[in-house]
Amino acid sequence: MKKPLVGALFAVLLLGAGVAPATAATGHGAAAPTTVAAPTAVKEKIRPKAVNFAGTVALSNCSGSVVRTPDSQPGDPALVLSNGHCMESGFPGPGEVVFNQPSTRSFTLLNASGSGVGTLRASKIAYGTMTDTDISVYQLTSTYAQIESKYGIKALELNTAHPVQGTAITVVSAYWKRTYACNVDGFVYRLKEGDWTWKDSVRYTSACQTIGGTSGSPVLDNATGKVVAVNNTGNEDGQQCTENNPCEVDESGNVTVRQGINYAQETYGIVPCIGAGNVFDLNRAGCALPKP
Repeated sequence: MKKPLVGALFAVLLLGAGVAPATAATGHGAAAPTTVAAPTAVKEKIRPKAVNFAGTVALSNCSGSVVRTPDSQPGDPALVLSNGHCMESGFPGPGEVVFNQPSTRSFTLLNASGSGVGTLRASKIAYGTMTDTDISVYQLTSTYAQIESKYGIKALELNTAHPVQGTAITVVSAYWKRTYACNVDGFVYRLKEGDWTWKDSVRYTSACQTIGGTSGSPVLDNATGKVVAVNNTGNEDGQQCTENNPCEVDESGNVTVRQGINYAQETYGIVPCIGAGNVFDLNRAGCALPKP
């Protein structure tokens, strides 16, 4: 996993520092950059305006985003998407599902340019797991309408279809105020890391060199600006199937290790599990998320 970073570094982020300590990263991905520079000028020129920092959030140890389904209503309590391994309760074990548990976690909301404009607060962890996927979804005390009225920021929409190979994407990290542009290289039947196994994961092309603290970042389709996945891990050292060194396992059980390559978990499967009022209902038609 792109392991969570120490809370002390979050104070640097909130102060708006442009330079991060070189020793800050404690998790998967490359060492923390000495600067949080934007992607190259070429990438900036080809990235549609639909992709920016608006609606992303910084957690104390990870990244995330305010998200909605196509059926979410302005008066619904807003949702924040991140990784299961970013939850304040720690990594859930294999087979463990966190469902409707109280939480008062806070999130720093970013605007399009990457500036923190306010603090959002959770009322509960609506759903969280590291089984089959690596996601956490927090329900907020604010509605979408309240967030838009106060900050002028709309939620990012979850795409309802499976991602497509070759799609141009951008990983948007609110923690680092940094973006990573690449393409969907392909899909992994099973991605195994330590005790955890994830199904049908997204593999990036090598340009997305995500680092610790980018965990939970939304992966946006450049053409639509919609969320197609959530960034979660990468193979750091070339080891096989160990923590911070996930391996790919195909349908025949063959194992492939790709050092330096990073991955995300698809998010279209979240949509069928959310009903009226943004309430998670794991018994809804089409919902295949693991149950408690």
